[in-house]
Amino acid sequence: MTPTVLSQSPGSRALALWRRVELAVDTLGGPALNPLRHLGALGFLAFWLLAVSGIYLYVVLDTSAAGAWGSIDRLTREQWYLGGVLRSVHRYAADAFVLFTALHIVREWLHGHYRGFRRFSWLTGVPLLPLMAVCAIGGFWMNWDQLGQFSAVATAEWLDALPLLGAPLARNFLSAAAVSDRLFSLFVFVHLGVPLLLVFALWFHIQRITRAAVFPPRALARGACAALLALSLAAPVTSHAPAQAAQVAPALALDWVLLAVHPLMYATSAGFVWALVAAVLLALVALPFVPQPARAPVAVVDPANCNGCRRCFADCPYAAITMVPHPNGRPGRQLAQVDADLCASCGICAGACPSSTPFRSVAELATGIDMPQRPVGALRTQLQRRLDTLAAPQRIVVFGCAHGARVDTLRGDADVAAFELICAGQLPPSFVEYALRDGADGVVVASCRDGGCEFRLGARWTDERLRGAREPHLRDSVPRERVAQVDAGAGEEARLRAAVASLRARLPYVNMPVGPAPKIHHG
Repeated sequence: MTPTVLSQSPGSRALALWRRVELAVDTLGGPALNPLRHLGALGFLAFWLLAVSGIYLYVVLDTSAAGAWGSIDRLTREQWYLGGVLRSVHRYAADAFVLFTALHIVREWLHGHYRGFRRFSWLTGVPLLPLMAVCAIGGFWMNWDQLGQFSAVATAEWLDALPLLGAPLARNFLSAAAVSDRLFSLFVFVHLGVPLLLVFALWFHIQRITRAAVFPPRALARGACAALLALSLAAPVTSHAPAQAAQVAPALALDWVLLAVHPLMYATSAGFVWALVAAVLLALVALPFVPQPARAPVAVVDPANCNGCRRCFADCPYAAITMVPHPNGRPGRQLAQVDADLCASCGICAGACPSSTPFRSVAELATGIDMPQRPVGALRTQLQRRLDTLAAPQRIVVFGCAHGARVDTLRGDADVAAFELICAGQLPPSFVEYALRDGADGVVVASCRDGGCEFRLGARWTDERLRGAREPHLRDSVPRERVAQVDAGAGEEARLRAAVASLRARLPYVNMPVGPAPKIHHG
């Protein structure tokens, strides 16, 4: 029985709320166009836009203290159709980069994606935050208008709160003579040099992720770019008056996404803001080290049944599998090797292993790589036995993901045999054929929605294997009208039940008998 909201922890309630919002946004354009399911990729897109627009802006920028404001102002007024638009895109892309990153952190935290094999990605993501802050704040100094001057002075006063320098930094902005080209060269270095470090940090952040999504789906990318362009045309970014050391700006159009730290400092104190920043960063770093439940067993390789086909190596979502020389010493023969620190215990490798799909009579189904907690041999045995116990005139087998819609809600149905997998990607496609040959009239394979797979690629690989686009694939001889696929994430039990009901309704009209399969004898 599903626990009531009152019995759930605050984290569980927050995750449930996030999932409801995701599902609501899905109704607008589907998972592929849902920005909440592609936050990391959208963050990368914003960064690429920042890089492209920033290169052009730097080319036309006069990097002297006296000429910076004029060059940017002329670009905005005289070339509004290109330079002015690019300047606005640059600012709004920076806002989007920060917002997407913040939402990405919240989503990963709610899903618990900071522990175990994900610890590396989480910890390497934390340094990105101060680098992003430096890049964002330093960009305002490059224009050297009143807003840039305010940001530079506020930053200097904030840094002066640290007992690191003998002379206050803020005094560099007390007079116009103090703002020299040498100081402005420092601004240029900050805004151009730190982004180069950010590029390296982003690359390092995704090192243990195979096929990292550094670009969102094309339709979503086009929509995001169009939205930024429309915003740039509707509300173009313009400069304040030139910076003047002896004059205080009467009013500033503050960017609250990028510069919120400044009014917070003046509303509280520099020491409070430093303490807040340090507390947030320390909390993020400490989170992966909080005691967690014991990790699930990792994948185990059986050298006697591993033929070195490299399919598990290609399909692993976290680069946990490498290929090494086979211990049998045969030239060119390889063996899969699992790195226990990187293994997600998802079982996608077991679903990719061709040894899991022998079409022959054997005493026991063996595979080259398997999950100790959910071996495919035991799944094969359970499948046969459960089908033998179903007395309904038509029988349906449902394979589902432990992180998606709960298949156990179907076990009360007299005509359904439901099996929960670690991930839908753990299912060898041959098990669909096994089920039909063992007496099932239909098979439903349920996976998570696009962008919602707990292990990133499980739903994608499952779909491609069943469509015949990826090895191992479902054989062409399997009648597709007896097979149904449904993407049903956590909390979408109604969607799963609807897919089962739809298949149940059409099965009486399917007249394609499947011949018996060789029985596997057990003990």
